Amino acid sequence: MGYRATPDDRRLVGPMQHLTNGSQKVGPISHRLGCNKYSSKISFPLLVSFLDTAKEGKVCYQAAGGDDLNVDNLLQKIKSDLHPGQLDFVDDSSTEILGLSAGYGAGKTRSLCAKTVNLACLNQGFTGCVMEPTGPLIRDIWQTDFETFLEDYEIPYTFRASPLPEYVLHLPKGDTKILCRSFENWSRIIGLNLAFVLADEIDTVTPTIASRAFPKILGRLRSGNVRQFGAASTPEGFRWMWQTFGSDEAQKREDRRLIKMKTVDNPHLPSDFISRLEANYDSSLLQAYLNGEFTNLTTGQIYDRFKRSLHVVNGPFSFDEEPLRIGIDFNVGNMSAVIGVKIGEKLTIIDEIIKAHDTDALAKEVIRRYPHRRIFVYPDSSGGNRSTNAAQTDISILESYGFSNQSPKANPPVRDRISAVQALLENGQGKVRLEIASCCRRLIECLELQSYNENGDPDKESGYDHVNDALGYLVWREFNPLFARAGRGTGIRVY
Repeated sequence: MGYRATPDDRRLVGPMQHLTNGSQKVGPISHRLGCNKYSSKISFPLLVSFLDTAKEGKVCYQAAGGDDLNVDNLLQKIKSDLHPGQLDFVDDSSTEILGLSAGYGAGKTRSLCAKTVNLACLNQGFTGCVMEPTGPLIRDIWQTDFETFLEDYEIPYTFRASPLPEYVLHLPKGDTKILCRSFENWSRIIGLNLAFVLADEIDTVTPTIASRAFPKILGRLRSGNVRQFGAASTPEGFRWMWQTFGSDEAQKREDRRLIKMKTVDNPHLPSDFISRLEANYDSSLLQAYLNGEFTNLTTGQIYDRFKRSLHVVNGPFSFDEEPLRIGIDFNVGNMSAVIGVKIGEKLTIIDEIIKAHDTDALAKEVIRRYPHRRIFVYPDSSGGNRSTNAAQTDISILESYGFSNQSPKANPPVRDRISAVQALLENGQGKVRLEIASCCRRLIECLELQSYNENGDPDKESGYDHVNDALGYLVWREFNPLFARAGRGTGIRVY
């Protein structure tokens, strides 16, 4: 067992009294200072001397080694206390990227504690890392639960509070270090060689931060016997967990697996816990917070007229003689484009380009796929004032490849652009004028999942906006009454 203290804890106490840290009672000395078979009992005079010499914020107690710890028996005991969903998560040491989507009270934190110890035992002598969304959550959630877990199973450990918190588990084949880090400062793991990384409540992290951190974290898994990344979270809509484990693209990946746990799986909850949630949450929240399912938790789907049964079609298409019309959204490192053909009052999207590095890369990809076609482009009009890659503006780069620029002088209001797409999906007469090829998986996904945020604006945090914006620029220019018939304004504003 281990103990944390500071130099302020230099007061005289009896051998069976509680040592205090400020106003917080931290446990009886005879229990907290190693009175078990894994650490030696320390006399009181030695305790005072040790605290007097400790540096501020450093370790003030170190447990004896774990040479006589039977790891097999320990893991067997831990696993016998888990319910099936927790056991599935802890036992899987072969999947490179493992996810746990759990309802409230399903036992997610307990699963992470058990998973941490299991991976530490499989990687004795190496280093792992546990990540919480913020620094305070490391202290308020992780440290409290993990220390309780270690003491419940009499696992010898040492805790160090500074410069950054870390645990050392004293195991028979070598000490295993567990670093505690936050996603808000994820760059601090750069340069480390880790055997495993476990992330808690990752869906509460801003999706852009989680997406930037994830590939860097995977790049640090370069030591140990069992290298694994694990993430556990209650799902918060279609955010990082969905994109990494739940999307169509993710489910085809063989390097990852998602485990789901329901609140009802935990037999140790109070008898009225579930009924109280059911009385206070709507059906969408209950799907996420009771069953660990991915549901839309924001204020509403933007393109709610989109239906796969109405709008998704299969090729091949006979449009070889028709000019291509390409809507483009500019983003450094994440250029998006939709490629369509207009026949009369109908638009068919036949292809998409996503995650192009810059405007040049996107233009070259268009030429590669469609080398001999007449091409009209409908980019974000702000591309006339800036560039993703050079001194030239984005629009001038597109024109240098022979594309005909159709963008207006200024972008339309977001509300108008969304309304134009909605009208093409299905107008007031029930007429459908937009078809999307089944190969355009990202566009289909984004139309289904982009929602309004709490302020009533289109959500741009989840990453579903780029392809939809590209479609909107094309639809607005070609199908909005403001630009119909030689581009003369009609004075009509569509809502």
